[in-house]
This record gives sequence, structure tokens and C-alpha cells, in this order.
Amino acid sequence: MKMYLRRATAKDFDRINDLFREMLRAVYKTEEVKGHQTGDLDYYFSDGEDWICVAEIDGVIEGFLSIEVHREEEYYLYYDDLSVSKNFRKLGIGTALMTRAEDYCKSIGFSLIALHVEENNESARRLYEKSGFVIKEKQGTRLLMIKQLDKSVSEGGLHDNGYT
Repeated sequence: MKMYLRRATAKDFDRINDLFREMLRAVYKTEEVKGHQTGDLDYYFSDGEDWICVAEIDGVIEGFLSIEVHREEEYYLYYDDLSVSKNFRKLGIGTALMTRAEDYCKSIGFSLIALHVEENNESARRLYEKSGFVIKEKQGTRLLMIKQLDKSVSEGGLHDNGYT
């Protein structure tokens, strides 16, 4: 299986939205889910710091990770959504997407990554814990998880895209 990771563009919206709805159905165990509306993801496609990394297998997007840069009291990268197609789970796609995001995090001089996960989403929690995330606090039905990267990161630009 050859996987290609790249920055998403607006033409990827429909496939990303399909995967997003698939993730929502699995997490909330219902078919009654709404996806993104046209325009909801445009800020990820604007060549800014926030972006979506997609994983292609045989030319089809089978996973994505939405990445946001936060420059607040503490600078950190936030994983907004991570979804891998049901037929391609447990093949390393989620790990590859997170590794690419970690590379990006380091390239912009950050050392902290945060995410939220539904408390009942045990498979996602296991993936995040295996990747080094720890639970910081419970927030309603969600858990705030964080990962501290090496503090000796250097300033840099957007990580190149390519094959893994």
C-alpha cells in the first residue's frame, strides 16, 4: 500500500466531508449526522497556517487530519478532526497523518499539540495514547488530551508534502 500525504485543496471538500460524516456516525452511533456546509472549511484551503492533511491511497483520499495553529497564552497545534475510512483503519494512516502534523508543529517552532476526543471513542483514545498524548482534563463528554514535543525545536516553514 503506497500512501501519499498532501495538503488538501478546495476540490477535496466532498471527500473530506464524506469521511467527516463517516466519523460522526461511528462516534455518535447514529445515521442522523450533518456534515460541513459549503464554505465551512475554506479557511483550511487558503494557504494559511491552518490546513488539512489528506492521505491518498491509489489516488483516493482515505483519511484526513484538520490542523489549526493557535497563538494564544500558549502556542500550540490543535487537531480539529481526524478521520480514516473504515476499510483503511489500523493500517497506519492515522499515525502517518499525526506524524506529518508533528513535523509541521516542530517546523513552526511549537512544542505542544492538543485535541479533544469523545470519552466513549475508545479506539481513538488508544491511538492518541499510543502516540504519546495524555489526558489533561475531562470537559463534559469529551477529554482534552495533550502531547508535549521536544522543547528544542527550531523555527521553520511549512513541511514539504510527499510520499511516506
